[in-house]
Amino acid sequence: MNPLTFIILLVTIFSGTSIVLMSTHWFMTWLGFEMNMMAVIPVLMKKYNPRSMEAATKYFLTQATASMILMLAIIINSMYSGQWTIMNMEHFIPSTLITIALVMKLGLAPFHFWVPEVTQGVSLNSGLILLTWQKIAPLALMYQIYSSMNTNLLLLMALTSIMVGG
Repeated sequence: MNPLTFIILLVTIFSGTSIVLMSTHWFMTWLGFEMNMMAVIPVLMKKYNPRSMEAATKYFLTQATASMILMLAIIINSMYSGQWTIMNMEHFIPSTLITIALVMKLGLAPFHFWVPEVTQGVSLNSGLILLTWQKIAPLALMYQIYSSMNTNLLLLMALTSIMVGG
């Protein structure tokens, strides 16, 4: 991969995370997640081989599904509340859907099925970016909306992650 292209992709990844960290509007948050996802896919395939192509495809499919669930939750939340601000989460359905979408993006159990297969198919540096930097934005959003999240569901998923992880 061309070094200039790699630098542009890294800047896009950092920008996407920064947008999520600073946004108070759901659309900007979703846009930051999408920037992250689209910029990390070429980084995962930096050394082109069939395993990295398969890993990038699995990553894309999982993250796209989580993004669709997140967008569905955002639309349902705006339908109930009439606002697009992040802090306005009052209903059970959108908060549960957002929890599921963020857990999928983080790779927590029971939605961790993609993590081992993707990390085995990429290089060490790509895996480092995937397993560290890509987790900052979903964790920051979870921290922002924690008071309105379904804590029982989150606790169940955390305990499942502990039991699966050992």
